Amino acid sequence: MTDSRVLDLAGLGAGPFNLSIAALADSHLPDLATRFFERRRDPSWHPGLMLPDTHLQTGFLKDLVTAVAPDSRHSFLSYLVAHRRFYRFLNTETGTVSRAEFSDYLRWAARRLDNVSLGEPVREVMLDRAGFRLRTDHGDYRARHLSLGTGKRPWLPDFASAYQGPHCLHAADIAHHRRDFSGRRVVIVGGGQSGADVFLNALRGHWGQPRALSWVSRRRNFEPLDETAFTNEYFTPDYTRLFHGLPRDVREREVAAQKLASDGITPAALQALYRELYHRFDVLGEPRWASLHPHREAIDLKRHGLGFELTTAHGLTGQREDFAADIVIFATGFRSHLPECLAPLAERLERDEHDELVLGPHFEVRWDGPAAHRLYAVNAGRHSHGIAEPQLSLMPWRSATILNHAAGREVFDLRDDAGPIDWQPAAAADLAQVI
Repeated sequence: MTDSRVLDLAGLGAGPFNLSIAALADSHLPDLATRFFERRRDPSWHPGLMLPDTHLQTGFLKDLVTAVAPDSRHSFLSYLVAHRRFYRFLNTETGTVSRAEFSDYLRWAARRLDNVSLGEPVREVMLDRAGFRLRTDHGDYRARHLSLGTGKRPWLPDFASAYQGPHCLHAADIAHHRRDFSGRRVVIVGGGQSGADVFLNALRGHWGQPRALSWVSRRRNFEPLDETAFTNEYFTPDYTRLFHGLPRDVREREVAAQKLASDGITPAALQALYRELYHRFDVLGEPRWASLHPHREAIDLKRHGLGFELTTAHGLTGQREDFAADIVIFATGFRSHLPECLAPLAERLERDEHDELVLGPHFEVRWDGPAAHRLYAVNAGRHSHGIAEPQLSLMPWRSATILNHAAGREVFDLRDDAGPIDWQPAAAADLAQVI
């Protein structure tokens, strides 16, 4: 086994979160042997949701590296310069990036990183006295530590799983194949950003003119993402560190209360949607073939002739309603899973009541293995580190936290000055001085 196959840190997957770790290690930790294994030869980011005119919910400076290493050659600004469109991007006067451009940026970064192996899936991970042993199609590797970044899987309600196919699908798959909604009754389930993106594109006839289009959500209304200044303080290292130290029941309460800070619909999308509805049905006088149904929870799906019948329960009255559909699209989010290659270690990893991995302050998984060998997990700590953890906002800070911990030294200075909000209660002595 050559030295190049002996690693300090091996990454399972090279999506944006592990790619951030790879980029920071490449530019700031050349003495740390790292390699990130990605099964896809041509990496892309949520290709099934690559719809026209869809954008991220975060600003373009929240890229792979800038928050902790603005001098890195892997920044989004470096990408713009390399593609000779820096000034044109500025002239768009947008604070966010389209999904298409962000995916292209990630592809650009992955292809230029020597520590990213595209088209090399990890088939099995074992643990022995020397550490982790990874088996890939190109050979075996040894690793002192692992970083789990294989993403989450689209989630469908149990009552819909049996019908999954071209006419009953998750929104994450909608752009994978050609679709034709012409003359069809289409029902979309899920009131978040993905549901809004699918509804707006269907309304504009991206897949042909539907006969009827219904958008069902259990939320009380089609509610906006809260991206105001003080709410964005949740997406800071200071708050995330505090959150991790809170009692479990308090963390659960706060995550639920902060839902719209991370899981609402952008005001721009809501405005575009309302204007489109107004123009079609009020100005042009089209029959109202599109309708919105908030405060309905989908509770059942059955075959009805050649189509489906979706049953919902109204959140205010409990009344049951049935929606006839030829096509049902579930924009119902994603759930964590362990990759199959980790099956030999799965029982050794601690999980919480949500069946999520239990993470320490440095995003290390709690497990019964040797302390000298650690597993880090990204996009797995919503209930341990707060609503910012699955988002792009703190991606470079989390990556730097993991790399500092894996290297055993402070490579990245992650200290920050106090912000405008004092999250922690003052000690009694401090209060006395204030009074």
